[in-house]
Amino acid sequence: MISLLIFITSLVAAILIALKTRGNMYKVEADRWGDNRETFQTSWLIKPLGVFITGLILSMIQPFALEKVDSGYKGLKVSLVGSQRGVTNYQYKTGWVVYNTWTEQMLEFPTFQQHIEYDDQQVITKGGFPATIKPTFNYSLKEANIGDMFVNLRLDVKQVEQGWLKNAIIGAVNDVANTWEVDSIFGHRQAFEASIVAECNVRLSRWFNVSQLRTNITPPEALQESIIAKTKAIQQAEASEQQALTAIAEGKRKVAVARADSAELIINAYAAAQAIKIKQNQITPMYIEYLKAQAWDGKLPTTMAGSSGMFLNLNKK
Repeated sequence: MISLLIFITSLVAAILIALKTRGNMYKVEADRWGDNRETFQTSWLIKPLGVFITGLILSMIQPFALEKVDSGYKGLKVSLVGSQRGVTNYQYKTGWVVYNTWTEQMLEFPTFQQHIEYDDQQVITKGGFPATIKPTFNYSLKEANIGDMFVNLRLDVKQVEQGWLKNAIIGAVNDVANTWEVDSIFGHRQAFEASIVAECNVRLSRWFNVSQLRTNITPPEALQESIIAKTKAIQQAEASEQQALTAIAEGKRKVAVARADSAELIINAYAAAQAIKIKQNQITPMYIEYLKAQAWDGKLPTTMAGSSGMFLNLNKK
């Protein structure tokens, strides 16, 4: 940026000088026949060309640079000279920063969340079983400790991510995996990864905050079948237990239905018996004679049996 400004300034200055001295571009002289002739003066170019070439050389060799530290980043201006050579001599910068590239270095470190994905790595679980992980996670730098991190590591943020930070994350995953059995890892993955995040934040708390870590762990092929078989056995046992509970509940339901049906029969039988008893108590000889009188149509029978057992016809002719 500064080199471009120097170049443009020298070009504009050379043009202004040329315009101001354009009267000296030609010299009028009489030839041998007495006629006036204009002769171009090459010396007129010396001053504007000198200014332009000087500016061009300065723009190419000048050591200063202008850089903008964007929002969300913290700039670190580090001295490259002296006995310490940047070990302790640094300054935090924001906005537009001018620095000497021969004696200073300008670095930018993000202060917002960064997402990292690493390639496949091998870890050893409890019992010596290997497993493959492909960790992904988010991290943020502790803004107040960025300078301290640079003093100790002497690396920019990308180099830290692929070097020191990667080794720390893989080491934490490996150490935690050594305390977990391989089948427990896959049965309690959330707790496993939460314990890794806790371990990472213990180890990296000086400069980093780690969150949302996923190991994407896969077991070795030799153990995959046994894990699948164990999972199926657990599922089958749970299904059998559920079926047993269902059968018990169905039995209780049937007993309740049977009790309800028998109670209904008893109630109905008792009601029928009570009805019969009530009817028997109501049927008296007088009531029977009353019913007969109610049913008689007022006519005497036409045939009656005599004392000798003979039937007499009482019809009148």
